[in-house]
Amino acid sequence: MIAVACDHTGFDLKGHVLAVLEEMGLPYKDFGTNGHGSVDYPLYARKAAQAVASGECEFGIVLCGTGQGVGITSNKVHGVRCAICSEPYSAKMGREHNDANMLAMGARVVGSELAKMIVRTFLTSEFQGDRHMRRVNQINKLDEQR
Repeated sequence: MIAVACDHTGFDLKGHVLAVLEEMGLPYKDFGTNGHGSVDYPLYARKAAQAVASGECEFGIVLCGTGQGVGITSNKVHGVRCAICSEPYSAKMGREHNDANMLAMGARVVGSELAKMIVRTFLTSEFQGDRHMRRVNQINKLDEQR
């Protein structure tokens, strides 16, 4: 299951993300928002991040204007490694090298077609482990010290 959340700025892009998940046959849980009315992105990003951290969802995708706010918020949740991406290569490396379990994107930064490519890349890339595991373990240790 994929957790999906956005603020009002990411609302339109969320529709394109959900279409990709449906096309890929991946179930998702939509944590909102569900319209263009102004909302505070931390409320929605936190819900999705907590779903990933708890194991309710395997991955999460969060959207706002730049991707920065929802990405930073998600990374404050223990157990989350959120990659903020505006092109497919970073999404691939975020998964393969950093074992990212969440993806953040900015609706004012990426268009719908690029966002679809980023989502597909993120969800089809796999953590490579090996030397990268040592580094992810170091990140996890920092996370546990909070």
